[in-house]
Amino acid sequence: MFLFDEPVLFQLPVFDATFTPDEIQELLSFVDSESPVSSTSGSETGRTVYSVNERKRRRMESNRESARRSRWRKKKHLEDVTNEVDRLKSENRELKNRLCLVSHQCQIVKRETNRLQIESLLIRQKLSGLCQILVNMNYH
Repeated sequence: MFLFDEPVLFQLPVFDATFTPDEIQELLSFVDSESPVSSTSGSETGRTVYSVNERKRRRMESNRESARRSRWRKKKHLEDVTNEVDRLKSENRELKNRLCLVSHQCQIVKRETNRLQIESLLIRQKLSGLCQILVNMNYH
């Protein structure tokens, strides 16, 4: 093990390169480029690596498309539910009308039944009276 009392200083090589503004712009365009760069490292061969801006742009497009599909599904669901409500209202109205008709017919049948019961009672009374007359005629 080495122990040093003095810190070790490393020096970076100095490049005496002077770039023109066009060359600087060209170098910066490589850094900020939105075009994909092919990766050549071992396991990433053939994969495309995108810049941060390109990933953001793609994510925004994907989110917009997802939101558009979501809005379409929501609209379709709302239309389906609205159609179902309209159908059920119509069916309910039809059933109420049928119930009203059947109730009316039931009242008519009840009145007719009451009339026939009263008529039957009167006929029995007349028959009973006639039977009584016959019985009295046979005894005299």
